[in-house]
Amino acid sequence: LLKTVGLEEHMYKKAGELSGGQMQRVGICRAIMQKPDLILADEPIASLDPKSSKKVMSHLKAITEERGLTCLVNLHQVEIAKKYATRIIGVKAGEIVFDGLPSGLTQDVIAHIYDTQDDEIEVMENEPFVVVEEGVYG
Repeated sequence: LLKTVGLEEHMYKKAGELSGGQMQRVGICRAIMQKPDLILADEPIASLDPKSSKKVMSHLKAITEERGLTCLVNLHQVEIAKKYATRIIGVKAGEIVFDGLPSGLTQDVIAHIYDTQDDEIEVMENEPFVVVEEGVYG
C-alpha cells in the first residue's frame, strides 16, 4: 500500500521526518488498512501545496476506486472538488443548498452558496463543500 501512494522508500522514517503531503498519504494507508466500507476525509489537503494536494487527492481517488469504497471528503477548494468528485454537496449556513454532479456546479450556483459575486469566489473559503463518492470516481 505504501508503494501505491509513492512512499515505499520512506517506510522506515519517523512521522516527523515526513512532509505534510507524505503524512496525509500515510493517513490514507492507515485508513485503508482498517478495511473500511466508508472513508471520511476532513480537509485532507488543507495546508498542502498544490503539487502535494494533487498527489493526495489522486491517491485517495485511485485507492477508493480500486477497492470500491465510498469516500466522503470535506473540501473548501471548489475546483478540486469539481475535478475529483462524482457528486458534490454544497453547504451554506448548515443547510444543503446544492446536491448534484460537478458539472451542475456553475459559477452562479457557487456565487449563491458563498453569497458573493462571481469574481470574489476564488478567495472565499468560509463554507465547506462535501464531496461524496459512491463507490467509484468518474
